[in-house]
Amino acid sequence: MSSHPAVSLEVPRDRTHPPHEDVVSTRAAARSGGPASLLPLSRRGFLAGTAALAAAALAACGRTSPVSSSAPSGSTGRLSIGAIPDQDPEVLQRLYGTVADSMSGALDLEVAYQPVTDYAAAVSLFRTGDLDLVWFGGLTGVQARLQTPGAAPIAQRDIDEAFHSIFVVNAGTGLPPSDDLTALAGLRFTYGSETSTSGRLMPAYFLQEQGVDPQGFPGGPGFSGSHDATLGLVASGSYQAGVLNEQVWTTRTAEGSVDPAVVLYARTPAFHDYHWLLGPQAVERLGEDLPGRLTDYFTGLSADDPDDAEVLDLFGAGSFLPTTASNYDQVEEIGRRLGLVS
Repeated sequence: MSSHPAVSLEVPRDRTHPPHEDVVSTRAAARSGGPASLLPLSRRGFLAGTAALAAAALAACGRTSPVSSSAPSGSTGRLSIGAIPDQDPEVLQRLYGTVADSMSGALDLEVAYQPVTDYAAAVSLFRTGDLDLVWFGGLTGVQARLQTPGAAPIAQRDIDEAFHSIFVVNAGTGLPPSDDLTALAGLRFTYGSETSTSGRLMPAYFLQEQGVDPQGFPGGPGFSGSHDATLGLVASGSYQAGVLNEQVWTTRTAEGSVDPAVVLYARTPAFHDYHWLLGPQAVERLGEDLPGRLTDYFTGLSADDPDDAEVLDLFGAGSFLPTTASNYDQVEEIGRRLGLVS
């Protein structure tokens, strides 16, 4: 098992972060939803361009890239991708639609993005093979891998090697930034999704390490369902405190969309988080070389290429790195301790 991070929390003195830590900038989200013909052609050339153009005309049930002439016909030749719904659906549609276009051009393969309603649905659809490749958080990735023999982690972002959560409070509490989580124990508190790594699992662990019952908040903890929803609930005063993904906090702060009523309280130590997980049925359909091709695609994305930079920017990443199941040993151990992994 991986060693536990230090229990002491980090309270940032400077909220300025490197630009690559923004999860989806307003500029990037708008660009990914615009006409594909405005994007310069990359080394992938004609295939990538035609993939993006065709995708704009497809039905609203999901975004699909075209089947190339060399790809098998029918659903067996399609790679279905998905993601946990950790942000607003419109943002996710733009992000993963752009990813589907990029992957289709690079891999010469039909790629379709399929939205899901909640974290549990992403795990379930991956287990049944309805989703082939899913962008999971650390905990949902562990759950999906344990429920799907043969599933394999493909890649993670550079920032996922050392990810953080942010505890926030309503300004009305009068609490200044601190590394003492015990002050939160008496407040109405909300997590994000029940199976979010950065919005529930790791924050609950750090609370417990400081002697705070992660389920013992007045009236019981809330579960907002997403990081954006957590910000809204704390801003409204429905909850006095909450916790969310640092990347979303950084991005929303940079956009100026965080309500002044929400203030940063504490930052957790680092942990491994998001990653792409590939299911075994996709390998059976599309070839044993698929895991290597996907890893090469993600790790080969370069900020020097305009189309690659589009994908990296949308993910808030400087690059993607290969990853292995062992990187999530700590997440699995804590998940079992808190009853979220069986």
